[in-house]
Amino acid sequence: MTNALALPMPSAVGNLDAYIQAANRFPMLSEAEETALARRFRDDEDLDAARQLVLSHLRLVVSIARGYLGYGLPHADLIQEGNIGLMKAVKRYDPDRGVRLVSFAIHWIKAEIHEYVLKNWRLVKVATTKAQRKLFFNLRSMKPGSEALSPRQTLEVAQQLGVKPEEVTEMETRLGGHDLALEANDDEDEKFAPIAWLADSRSEPTQVLEAREYDCLQSDGLTAALAGLDERSRRIVEARWLADGEAATLHELAAEFGVSAERIRQIEAKALQKMKGLLSAR
Repeated sequence: MTNALALPMPSAVGNLDAYIQAANRFPMLSEAEETALARRFRDDEDLDAARQLVLSHLRLVVSIARGYLGYGLPHADLIQEGNIGLMKAVKRYDPDRGVRLVSFAIHWIKAEIHEYVLKNWRLVKVATTKAQRKLFFNLRSMKPGSEALSPRQTLEVAQQLGVKPEEVTEMETRLGGHDLALEANDDEDEKFAPIAWLADSRSEPTQVLEAREYDCLQSDGLTAALAGLDERSRRIVEARWLADGEAATLHELAAEFGVSAERIRQIEAKALQKMKGLLSAR
């Protein structure tokens, strides 16, 4: 077996081209060599074996990371994240499953790079759900040009990716946007900064009066409305709508008062209607 330890380690700092050249000099492992190293690591926790597995696949990370340069992120950072994915793959790799490490590692490498791209491509996240992530990493390559998709093209993309056409349109809009600083960098342009367009409505007289009226309804008004109900109705409303913890169910209250759940629902509806009238009259 060729000893990977005899070759120089790629430098963590300095010229990226030198790192890539060093990574490409590590020899590829045969299936027998890979299996033997993987078993040493799995069975004996041999870190030297794990290290050789990682080093022999650094060129794979470089190749995969190159495919994500279109997002404007540093190639070195993409490689670094991909290396983390490679190490995770080596840790979880089972040589007895009959699958080469290269096939197993691709998923983990891409997963780490995807996470890095999503976190750093924009200040505001553009994709959070699984469907949005799928759109994010496929929409660019599926677009025929730089122009916006036509309704027919949007429908075709949606059908190919298994998502709704409106989701394709929304992601296309997100990808076409850009970040905008809330505050201006230049003092002379401060008055044109977006933050200047945001009004603070908390001190606006009308808003203050509405807030006070709302608070009154929530406190004094609600107390008065509850006081206008009979004891059973008040108990039902409080248990269903004003409980600190989990609200009581109709069946629980039915058992408490010895009536049917439908009867509890009728009493509740009548009580709420009466409270609505009392609150409106204030």
